[in-house]
Amino acid sequence: MSEEQDLAQQKKEAAAKAKAAALARRQSKESVTEEREGNMNVAKQKAAAAAKAKAVALARRQSKESVTGEPEGNMDVAKQKAAALARKQSKESGIEESEGNMNVAKQKAAAAAKAKAAALARRQSKESGIEESERSMDVAKQKAAAAAKAKAAALAKRKELVGKEEDPEKAKAKAIAAAKAKAAAAAKTRARVEESTEVHTPDEPSPNQSILDQIVQAIERNLGQGALTEYYINNLSKDVPTLVAKPDTYFQIAKILRYDEELNFHYLSELHGTDFETHMEIYVHLYSFNTNHSAALKVKLDRDSPVVPSLVPLWSGANWPECEAYDLLGILFQGHPDLKRILLGEDWIGYPLRKDYQPYDVEV
Repeated sequence: MSEEQDLAQQKKEAAAKAKAAALARRQSKESVTEEREGNMNVAKQKAAAAAKAKAVALARRQSKESVTGEPEGNMDVAKQKAAALARKQSKESGIEESEGNMNVAKQKAAAAAKAKAAALARRQSKESGIEESERSMDVAKQKAAAAAKAKAAALAKRKELVGKEEDPEKAKAKAIAAAKAKAAAAAKTRARVEESTEVHTPDEPSPNQSILDQIVQAIERNLGQGALTEYYINNLSKDVPTLVAKPDTYFQIAKILRYDEELNFHYLSELHGTDFETHMEIYVHLYSFNTNHSAALKVKLDRDSPVVPSLVPLWSGANWPECEAYDLLGILFQGHPDLKRILLGEDWIGYPLRKDYQPYDVEV
């Protein structure tokens, strides 16, 4: 009887092994099919493989236990436990997959929310820029309108003033009188400056004082003490020794400065005339290359009839400057070889550098 039981037990074990192998092959075949179809993700495949491995191990253990004489009831219970464990693992893998899908959905929703927020921010920024540009345009329009109003007001005021002026000749006379007053004020200012320059006495003696004394002694030795109106050191012009001659001694003094052996001012560097309204004045600047000294010679002339001898016989460089003074101020230089206008035409009326000059044709 024991042999029959052993034979039955062996048959059962062989049937269980065959059933477990068939189950493993079927599960393996199903896993390959599912993998080909692409319905399971990697996590689910791993869970299924783990469940298969556990099922195979459990089947082996059950088979081993059955060989040692474990009753059939225990084997059924073990099979039930293995099936329950496989279902649980499959369910957990499905939950994990659903959770993974939920996480992906959440990420997609977050990305969509961020994109929507960025688009809204760009639109608001663009709208604010448009509003700012519109405000700037409004300010510019307001400024332009204010400028136009101010310009229109000024034009209306000027038209009103022109309308009130009944006589154009009267307006012209007023303009001429204002110009004369302005010129007179400027002349007075220059005269005051000239007087302050002439009477100025420095705290320390000028280094050119000895040169001035030498020039004055040479002039007085040849022409006497009354030949000069005055003489001084011009502190505002590099301490140049300055001589003021009378109209009738102007040429004789210039001749002494030119040919005296000790003085020898043989270079005339400047000659010009000036209208001081009270009188005309000629200014001559001389230089000696032998002594490296400078000197200035002045002469004051009657404004109504400014006449003075020409210095061209002494310095040929006085030719064109005397023509210029004649052209612009009307000063006559007696003895000039070719006194003529060099800037204006011979038919020009008046002398432009005189303070009371008025154009012959005001309208031009």
